[in-house]
Amino acid sequence: MDYYQILSSNFQGTIDTIALSVDELAEPVGRASELMVQALLEDRKIIACGNGVDAALAQLFACNLISRFEHDRPALPALALGGDGACLTAIAHSGGLNDIFSRQLRALGQAGDVMLCISSAGEANNLLRAVQAAHEREMSVVVLSNATDGELGTLLQPEDVEIRIDSLRRPRVVELHAMTLHCLCELIERSIFGSYPQE
Repeated sequence: MDYYQILSSNFQGTIDTIALSVDELAEPVGRASELMVQALLEDRKIIACGNGVDAALAQLFACNLISRFEHDRPALPALALGGDGACLTAIAHSGGLNDIFSRQLRALGQAGDVMLCISSAGEANNLLRAVQAAHEREMSVVVLSNATDGELGTLLQPEDVEIRIDSLRRPRVVELHAMTLHCLCELIERSIFGSYPQE
């Protein structure tokens, strides 16, 4: 097995995907950050969700806002819906997997909050229902989607934002979703707390 060739190919694939995505992502990432900043400045919160690795990304994003991203600053209100195993299994046991996020959103979401939906691997009914529940609660929605998502984008309202990664390889989508989340964290911090000196 040629380990170097596999490593080189993966690194080059990531570099190519990043380079081809910057122009397409700049505008929706900017809009998403403005939506989130507005909510946070109005004492609202950001609620993130996703399945599998996307749940881990949702936790990463919430962690960066609650704790810190690059610099010490006050905590920002955010939570990830996939981190409470007892709650998830209770909802799944009584109502099915399709409601694991929507039920939590109906309980925790408030008008003016932002729901961040992360989807790196095609459509999932629980994410579709989460978007619908967020709209019922008068929340704005930011979706990190992929090239195979079709219906998810059609559920969005004019004030919502879709950040779409048009790669057919899931590892590239996940990598760019992680980079996008880091960009959002930096834009939020800079907008609310000002610029920090570069280290």
